[in-house]
Amino acid sequence: MIDENIFFREATLLVCGSLEIEKALFDLLIFIRQHIPADMIYLNVYNLDTGIGENLARADLNGGQLTSLKLVLPEKIRHNLEEQHKKPDQNASVAVIDRYSEPSTFKAITSFSGYPNGTFMILLPVPKWNLFCTVFIGNHAEEKYNEDHIRLFSLLNEPMAIAMSNYLRYREVLRLKDILLDDNRYLQNELQQNIDEEIIGAQFGLQQVMKLAAQVAPMMSPVLLLGETGTGKEVIATAIHNISPRRKGPLIKVNCGAIPETLMDSELFGHEKGAFTGAFSKMRGRFERAQGGTIFLDEIGELTPKAQVRLLRVLQENEIERIGGSETVPVDIRVIAATHRNLEEMIANGKFREDLYFRLNVFPIVIPPLRERLADLPILVQHFMTKKARQMGWTDVPILAPGCLPKLMDYDWPGNVRELQNAVERALILSDGKPLTFEEPSYAVTNKITNGFSTAISNGLDFDQAVTKIIMQALERANGRIEGEKGAAKLLNLNPSTLRTKMRKLGIQFGKKHLRP
Repeated sequence: MIDENIFFREATLLVCGSLEIEKALFDLLIFIRQHIPADMIYLNVYNLDTGIGENLARADLNGGQLTSLKLVLPEKIRHNLEEQHKKPDQNASVAVIDRYSEPSTFKAITSFSGYPNGTFMILLPVPKWNLFCTVFIGNHAEEKYNEDHIRLFSLLNEPMAIAMSNYLRYREVLRLKDILLDDNRYLQNELQQNIDEEIIGAQFGLQQVMKLAAQVAPMMSPVLLLGETGTGKEVIATAIHNISPRRKGPLIKVNCGAIPETLMDSELFGHEKGAFTGAFSKMRGRFERAQGGTIFLDEIGELTPKAQVRLLRVLQENEIERIGGSETVPVDIRVIAATHRNLEEMIANGKFREDLYFRLNVFPIVIPPLRERLADLPILVQHFMTKKARQMGWTDVPILAPGCLPKLMDYDWPGNVRELQNAVERALILSDGKPLTFEEPSYAVTNKITNGFSTAISNGLDFDQAVTKIIMQALERANGRIEGEKGAAKLLNLNPSTLRTKMRKLGIQFGKKHLRP
């Protein structure tokens, strides 16, 4: 005889003491066989909707193991389990299965266990736990189970329910972890393939840029990429990350111009639960997600004054503080920033912090515009033609019409490589299998609008005024539309959300009614 409290306590410590359920089952088996005839123990879960039972783990005198063996239960057993589930107030019950039991049930249990002459006890689930699991033990010596055995075995109901619940959650966490690792490997491979494809001109027009990138990549120093819109600053930032010691860590890309001012601090640095209305849970910001890797801050000139102060602290102290938090969070990241704006002019106008500029400007890399590396244009055109034709599912890549290439090289390409890529895609769509001519109207419209930028500058307008004038010209031509094939964003080679953000900053109203008559 054993005291029930002692039995319950010892069994609970053993079965709930490890998330390795197969080890816990083996330890439990060794303990309970001192008081109950047992050579084996099985842990099962039953799905009421599918009628499928799954053996999660088992243990015998040789040890424990995970199994994940699924099978459709016999109709009689399914009926008994479902009837049990309809009695929510019922206490734990134990069923004894031996050769004198219902034949189909005995046959199913003995076939499953591999002991044709065994005797078994099944601990049926308690519905109030909302967990439909069964535990059964057995012995192959045909020792009969008496009332004392049944009483002790029934004490295991709650410990086994707790252990089962913990294990199922733990298994789900492991499953999701494997999925995330697999997704990460896949995305990293995709990213590497994109890098191998996209750096066209590394041996020609971008040779000096790539040389500087290779020199700074092994360092921890911040990098500031300077260049016009569409020159490929994001591609160069990705290349620096991928040839650096941090290449196995994350590369988090942030377009500072696309984040609303009210959300910028929260998006970059995270927030605590209850920090503001709508903050229902703690959220890690982009800087925390870049831990051990690199964060790329595109359009750094669009950062709000508060975000500039927080970024300066990251660069100086290597730590952040979440919105609404009181504790600092250490971060180990490398910062690469990029902008097409004149930061020195912004400092003079009080729009950018001078101390932050000096922290970012440790190693500036100027990416030349396409018009200054026209030697790369033929290979870029061929690259984009091949890439876009493949994406469209074409087997053959069209050719360029005679005299087309000189015309492309005579154009200034204010939108740089991005504009060239869009022009090639438009030409492919309109080619109808014929040689590409680049004579479509949208190309001419884009050319006329973007050429207005240099005219606006020559008329004495500052940067914001010049940008405002260009956006207004695009809106007039697009009849007030921002999105779509005929929208202003398409004409300016911008993302619609980026264009709206710029319009808000410059005070440009939306819609047809706000256009000049």
